[in-house]
This record gives sequence, structure tokens and C-alpha cells, in this order.
Amino acid sequence: MNLMKAVGTIGGLTMVSRVFGFAREMMMSRIMGASGAADAFLVAFRLPNTFRRLFGEGAFSAGFVPLFSQRLHGSGGIEDAKRFSEEVLAIFLPMLFAFTLVFELAMPLFVWAIASGYADEPAKFDLTVALTRITFPYLLLISLVSLFSGVLNSLTRFVAAAFAPALLNIAMLGALILEPTGGVPSAYALSIGVTVGGFLQLALLWWSARRAGISLALRRPRITPSVKQFFVVVIPATLGAGVYQISQFIDTFFATRLPEGSMSYLNYSDRLNQLPLSIIGTALGTAILPQISRFIAKGEPDEAAKVQGQAVELSMLLCLPAALALAVVAGPLVAALFQGGRFTPEDALITGNTLAIIVSGLPAYVLVKVITPGFYAREDTKTPVKTAAIVLIANVALNFLLIPPFGIYGLAIAIAACSWLNCIMLTVVLARRGHFRIEPWLWSRILRQLAAGGAMVAALWGVRTAMADFFAGSTIERMAAVGAIVATGGIVYFGVAWAIGAVDREAILTLTRRRRGATAGGAA
Repeated sequence: MNLMKAVGTIGGLTMVSRVFGFAREMMMSRIMGASGAADAFLVAFRLPNTFRRLFGEGAFSAGFVPLFSQRLHGSGGIEDAKRFSEEVLAIFLPMLFAFTLVFELAMPLFVWAIASGYADEPAKFDLTVALTRITFPYLLLISLVSLFSGVLNSLTRFVAAAFAPALLNIAMLGALILEPTGGVPSAYALSIGVTVGGFLQLALLWWSARRAGISLALRRPRITPSVKQFFVVVIPATLGAGVYQISQFIDTFFATRLPEGSMSYLNYSDRLNQLPLSIIGTALGTAILPQISRFIAKGEPDEAAKVQGQAVELSMLLCLPAALALAVVAGPLVAALFQGGRFTPEDALITGNTLAIIVSGLPAYVLVKVITPGFYAREDTKTPVKTAAIVLIANVALNFLLIPPFGIYGLAIAIAACSWLNCIMLTVVLARRGHFRIEPWLWSRILRQLAAGGAMVAALWGVRTAMADFFAGSTIERMAAVGAIVATGGIVYFGVAWAIGAVDREAILTLTRRRRGATAGGAA
């Protein structure tokens, strides 16, 4: 599948999910505000959501997709790949049940470990424990979803896996609609919605795999050579991604020790930061891993490096304007989307400032998603572990250094700085091994993209100043101002980018001609 087409498919459906996610967050901010119940739910939701990022977007796919692709394109074909999937499932499922049971029983201890700041408030602590017990089964469900997603992505069938997260957002949105009173009742409803969303996602992926001709049978658990090979690859990848996720828990630990509402501020700013990361970074990482794995298996490293270079170019083309725009209009954007009901103007101000800091690391977040497949496709999952361990140490040190004087803003600075540290280390290692380097043409393209971004920033600042009254007005006026910002940013950035050669014009024109030809052929 063409890289741009694959990214468009995954990114477009991810956007659908994010639209539902923003509807959920907008309703949640107004119903829950930056309250203690909201903080408790967000801690409870962070646990399964962290494992979603670990398994669904990280370690499992990194280990499973290359090995599945090897068998799929080898002499055994689809039957060998299907047998491999069943052998992995036979071991994976009992482990997940045992893991879930242990955590359910030990939940008070675990919540204390990541949110000990709530221990001085027994009611808030007990609520967090209860909510986490409700949300935790989502881990089991989303891990099975990741297996079926790996199968479908290896077959270049990206639609179901890209759309599945929308079902979680729909389930949580439904929970808020059914229980709009706020406080503890809405927190319980949201927690139930998380687990219901997991069941819906699993049902969709299971059905899609059957339609693709992959119906997995339950086998007796056995440590076969294929399973051993899988764990040799996936355990280091899990440790590497796990170190990063431990960093997320460390952020939670520090946030729970900050004033009430800090978890909410961090959540809403991260929600906006995650939009381009999920649409661009995750889409590219998902699309290029099977392609790089295929070229490596064929002994064509130059083609693998070419795919990675194209992915870096496309990621920066789309990510740079998103990061710059979010930094410039963070405050008005947060106010337009989340302010209202129990979410006060002061809450919006703090969230906007936090967002403006966090998005400075957004390009690095996206580049890491593009760079790491270069390691995983070569079955090297140890290097990302080592770099992640260094990043973890740096994150802890920066949190201790920056949070006392700057509060939640210090936490945001540490998050952004560590993302750049991780990106730089991974890129340098890959370049030193000769697997990938930024060619002169790519440097030139990125510099031109930065120039287009500068023009966009000037235009956005003008629109923000001109529409200041709209951003302070009614909900309809604020949404109109957001629309004006988005339209202006897109027109100026991509217009200037096209004019100065910051995009591959020939590739886009070729793609356009192909689509026109396909349309004409279909009409005939």
C-alpha cells in the first residue's frame, strides 16, 4: 500500500476517533470540572490507557508484526502466519487473566504507589481505588485488540484497527449522557464506559479478522520455537516501552502531589497534544513498520531507509504546523473547547499554559514513532530500552528540579525536554549504524517547512489578536474563532509550503493524477 494512502487511511480514521474523544472531553470538562472526582477518574483511566499505549501502539506490535510478516511472506504463507498467531494467543491469554487478577487484588497498594498524594484524603483515595478496579479489565481487552490489530496491519488492512479507539470514546460519551450529574456518579459511569468500550473494540477487531480470513482457534499453551522467538523480541520492547510508561506513572505521582485539579489540567492539555501525535505519529509508525520489515527481509536496506526518510518528511510536514499552531493559540483554544460549566476561566488559563509548554516536544514525539520502526524491523528492541532508561532517569531528575519552583509548568517542561532527548539519542544511534540518516534533500525540505511555519505563526497571531472578543464570547463565537484559526493556519502554511518547495509537489501531483485516473476508470 502506498505510504501516503496508508497514512491517510489510518490518520483519517484516527481523526474520527479524536472527534468523538474531543466531544467526550468537552462534555466531561463541563460536567466534572477540575474536581477531586475528576482527578480520581483520570488516575483510574491513566492505568489502562497507559497499557493501551504500551501494547496497542508499542511493544506488542513491534514484536508481533515483523514476525507475522516474515511468515506471511515466507514459504508457509497465511497458514504459517495464522498458526504463529494462535500459538502466541495460547500463551498470551492466560498471562493476561493472571495479571489482571493480581492487580485487582492488590489495587490499593498499586494506587498508593502511583498516587500517594491522595493518601491523605481517604475518600478520594478509596474512590480512586474503586474506579481503577472497574477500568482495569480494559487492559486485558485492549491487549487482545492489539493482537488482532497486528494481524490486520500485517495484511495492510488498517481500517478496523484505526477506527476501534472511536468505540471507546463513544462508550464514554454515552456514559456521560446517561449520568450528567457530575461528581462521583459521573466518575463511576465513565469508568464503566471504559470497560464497555474495550468489549466493543475487541468485538470489532475479532469480526474484522474473521472477514480477512483469519479465524484464530484456542490452542493448548505451549512454548514453541515461534513463541520463544516472539518473546525474545517483545520482552525487550516491552521493557523499553515500559520504561517510558513508568515515566508516565512518575508524572502521575508528581501531579497527584500538586494542588487539586492538576491531573485535570494535565489531561486536557495532553488530549490536545495527543491529537497530532496519534493522527500523524502513530499512523506513520503503523504504516511503515510492515514496509520496513518487508524490505529488511528481502535484503534491501536502501529501500527501507528510503521509506523511513519519506516518513520523516511527511511527519514534519504535518507535525510542525500543528505544534506551532497549538503553541500560539493554546489559551484561546483551551477556553473555546473546555471552558464552561464547572471548568472555570482560571482552569482554562492554567491548562492553556501547560499545553503551550508540552507541544514544544510534539515534533520529537512524532519522530520517535517514525524512528523506532527502524530498530524493531531489524528485531533490535534492546536499543530503545537503553535510551528509554536514560530518559526515565532524566525525567525523574528534571521533575525534582523543576516542579518545586514552577509547579505543573515544571512538569510540562520535563515532559517536553525528555521527548527531545529520546528522539536525538535514537536518531544518532540509527545513523551511526548506517541504517538511516537525514539526507541533504531532507534537511532542505525541513528548513523550508520551518519557514512556512514561521509565516503561519505570524498569520495566526494576527487572527488571534483580531478575534480576541470572539474567543471571550459565547460558545458559538468561540467555536467560530477556532474555525477561523484552523482555516487560516492551514491555508497559509500549506500555501507557502507549496510555493517554496517544502512539499514534494511531483509526488502529490502524481498521486492526484492516479486518483483522477482511477475515478475515470470507475466511471467508465
